[in-house]
Amino acid sequence: MRTLSWLLAFGLTAAAGRVVTFDNGPLGKTPPEWTVAMTNHGRPPQWEIVKDLSAATQPYVFAQVSADPARDRCPLAIFNEVAFRDGEVSVRLKPVSGREVQAGGLVWRYRDENNYYLARANALATNVQVFKVENGLRTPLMEGVHHEIPTNAWSILKVIARGNRFQIFVDHRRILQGWDNTFLTPGKVGLWTVADSVTYFDDFRVTPK
Repeated sequence: MRTLSWLLAFGLTAAAGRVVTFDNGPLGKTPPEWTVAMTNHGRPPQWEIVKDLSAATQPYVFAQVSADPARDRCPLAIFNEVAFRDGEVSVRLKPVSGREVQAGGLVWRYRDENNYYLARANALATNVQVFKVENGLRTPLMEGVHHEIPTNAWSILKVIARGNRFQIFVDHRRILQGWDNTFLTPGKVGLWTVADSVTYFDDFRVTPK
């Protein structure tokens, strides 16, 4: 049991997938297997391990804690360990604060900070939406779906991608699906926030197929 806990904590599960719980990460710093980036301009992102005893896996979570209200500012944390085209990626997220926006998201098929797909959950707007970010421009791929995303509580956001098709789940319920042909080659996966959103993340899972 101790060996399994160690593997999960460091994201070193079987080849079928990776699980990152952040519980042995460097408190107050960005874990070394993650790269910080940002779409557009504003105050630099601040991604760090923080303590949160409400997390599914205690005691630590990964958080974006800088709060610049520039609405086009999109901090990113990119997981360096997996190339992803098809498969599943999920995370538990908790919007903590933000006057302009309280949101968090998953990115997949990430090429660079200006080109990737994004599934976003927004607590203030009470919706979930899918975008492509191409050359730094965020474009919705369809109408968003109204869905309650609680502030200061945890939700599970998951993406399943197969070729040009994607499906989005919140708390294990599928709420969106669609198609797009912009990014069809493998890329990285990661986490996203926007503007002054302070958002916590835990239990990051990626399973390429």
